[in-house]
Amino acid sequence: MDGVGAGVGGDIEVVGGRENNLREVRVRIPRGRLTVVTGVSGSGKSSLVFGTVAVESQRQLAEVFPSFVRNRLPRYERPAFDRLENLTPAIVVDQKPVGGGARSTVGTMTDVHPVLRVLFSRCGRPSAGSSNLYSFNDPQGMCPHCQGLGRTVELDLGRLLDESKSLNEGAIRHPAFAVGTNYWKRYAQIRRYEGKESLGRGPLVFDPDKPLGDFSAEERELLLYGGGFRTQRPQGDDAGNIAFNDYEGVVPRFTRRFIAPGLESLGERDRRHAEAVVHEVVCSECEGARLNARARASLIEGRSLAGLCALEVRELTGVLERSRVARDPVGGPAVDAVLAVLRRIEQVGLGYLTLERPTRTLSGGEGQRLKTVRHLGSSLTGMTYVFDEPSVGLHARDVDRMNTLLLALRDKGNTVLVVEHDREVIARADHVIDMGPGAGAGGGRVVFEGTVEKLAESGTVTGRHFREPRGLKPAGRLRSPDGVLPVRGAALHNLKGVDVDFPTGVLTAVTGVAGSGKSSLVTGVLVEQCAEAVVLDQSAAGISARSTPATYTEIWDPVRRAYAREHGVDPGLFSFNSKGACPGCQGRGTVTMDMAFMDPVTTVCELCAGRRYREEVLGYRLAGRNVAELLEMTVEEALGHFTDPVVLHRLAPLREVGLGYLTLGRPLSMLSGGERQRVKLAHRLHRTGAVYVFDEPSSGLHMADVGALLGLLDRLVDAGNTVIVVEHDLDIVKHADHVIDIGPDAGAHGGEVVFSGTPHTMVRSGRTHTADHLRRALPAGGR
Repeated sequence: MDGVGAGVGGDIEVVGGRENNLREVRVRIPRGRLTVVTGVSGSGKSSLVFGTVAVESQRQLAEVFPSFVRNRLPRYERPAFDRLENLTPAIVVDQKPVGGGARSTVGTMTDVHPVLRVLFSRCGRPSAGSSNLYSFNDPQGMCPHCQGLGRTVELDLGRLLDESKSLNEGAIRHPAFAVGTNYWKRYAQIRRYEGKESLGRGPLVFDPDKPLGDFSAEERELLLYGGGFRTQRPQGDDAGNIAFNDYEGVVPRFTRRFIAPGLESLGERDRRHAEAVVHEVVCSECEGARLNARARASLIEGRSLAGLCALEVRELTGVLERSRVARDPVGGPAVDAVLAVLRRIEQVGLGYLTLERPTRTLSGGEGQRLKTVRHLGSSLTGMTYVFDEPSVGLHARDVDRMNTLLLALRDKGNTVLVVEHDREVIARADHVIDMGPGAGAGGGRVVFEGTVEKLAESGTVTGRHFREPRGLKPAGRLRSPDGVLPVRGAALHNLKGVDVDFPTGVLTAVTGVAGSGKSSLVTGVLVEQCAEAVVLDQSAAGISARSTPATYTEIWDPVRRAYAREHGVDPGLFSFNSKGACPGCQGRGTVTMDMAFMDPVTTVCELCAGRRYREEVLGYRLAGRNVAELLEMTVEEALGHFTDPVVLHRLAPLREVGLGYLTLGRPLSMLSGGERQRVKLAHRLHRTGAVYVFDEPSSGLHMADVGALLGLLDRLVDAGNTVIVVEHDLDIVKHADHVIDIGPDAGAHGGEVVFSGTPHTMVRSGRTHTADHLRRALPAGGR
């Protein structure tokens, strides 16, 4: 293997792997090599790589620390396996949201911002002082008005008030101010207090039966912002019992109670209600710069720290390279350190980002690539880097860049272990492990391990799809639109006044490099003007640790009622989340024991033997089965067992999306990312005449599963729906009836429609990044 990192020590060897659906797996992972683990969705890839190798590496590494430190580290339960040899420390680069809260930005996450602060503390004129005085996370440097957040939350009176209603009719649309509440009484029942002689006399301050729209300017100002006087109002049922209060207008009261503490500090219910009547605005004092006036006034060659952070990374790179301070003996080392990180960010295809971009707004793929940037700057060697589908969210052009980075990590003397479906990533592997042959109980085995060349000849599902790429849909099968959904002058984010027509009654793929403006156009603009759109995005499926296919599809309620009718008992007995739950495990089926300073241990509940229910509940049978036995059935088996049309109607979509192998009681938290996507998809099927919008539905799907997805999309269109898919997967682009390509590049260099037409036209005459890669992805012969 010329040009690859030298192997170090013996191979990583897993013997008897049994985590989740793994079936006594035995496999070797070459150290110092790039190994790709692939296989159909649900075949056991993540169980092997993340659930076994990565978890055990991190668990054993934690054991070397003193108990005081260990108690503050994440705890990992020992995975199910017989032997695991030659492990190296694992660094997991996953797709979990970067997080970090409202104060975390691309600049702080990549450690560029701290270095820029040092640069300004040394070279900024006039100097604000030390590095901390340039930090929006430090009270000395942050803007006092927005506390360094750059934005403030304000009450949206248009959403809070119903001007057509009176106070008695509930004009203030927030539960805390609802008719009859204490806050409501402080406006609808008050009189001014002007001494004892005013008790119970004089008119009400506000007419509670007068619509707010009829209030005079003075009355409106008093209601919303007034203060400086005392009020009296009846207290309880005794009209002679008077309560006295200092008057506070609706806006200051709401701000003090709900906004000032921070929405994130509120309970879930209060936060949800508050978010419905507030909006974020740019801070009026710092105009989004986050810093105080002194730090904002400090400049280097005419640019402030906030001004540099507002530039796209690629633009900032050029500015710093050309700057005089880069050649300064004082500032030069800081500039060099910043440029090294910025160039790595460009390498991973994220040159369109700005350092001020909040990390909470990054996609999973963007966050994963930024994590990779940090590791590329590390001098550690001999590590195992574990990646979860690094191609997700990447255009084919950017997949090439990601491959280069993976190889760079390998060539530094590390083992790189990647769970992946993308052909281009698989093609660059030194070693391939293919899991299967099927999913769920039909998977969990190693069906191939070896080189890429041998994979293509292996005859496995992955091998066949790898060897035979999909061609374009035949021109004769392209559907004709029956109308259009017009978008005019779209200018959201980086969109440049886009005018485009989305054809209806067909399958349209919207593509373009990452950051080009695809999602802004489709989910940000089109969906807003298309009220009937059914949107399936990358957000979580709304599951909990207790969610199962039975509960998520809402079949369990009619099933429980059927058992209850049959035996004349309470339906709650047949819920493992309610009265019927085993008292030993509270309906979980397993018991996790906290071992103090040792790793936790999870065992099958001895009381119910993993069946989740009280013993007496299992004595009730319907059609020959008790509830525990029903939960052990697969979706496919359940469709042959049930006769209730409601249950059959709700279960059938799971089979349609290829999840017939799931058992009704399998916790959804244990599913792979691709399986979760399809569960959510199944939940939203069968709306005739609707516009379906999918945001990268191929995420987490094997090449074979993409074929099943295409069949499903075809059925949706053929049933009279319009389907619009934001995608990078070229197999989906090849199958589309119409393609809209956004570009030509990312960020400020994108935001335009660079192609609109059929895939055939794109292959013949397209001059875009997508067109170039689409031509390369076609089988021999070009079709």
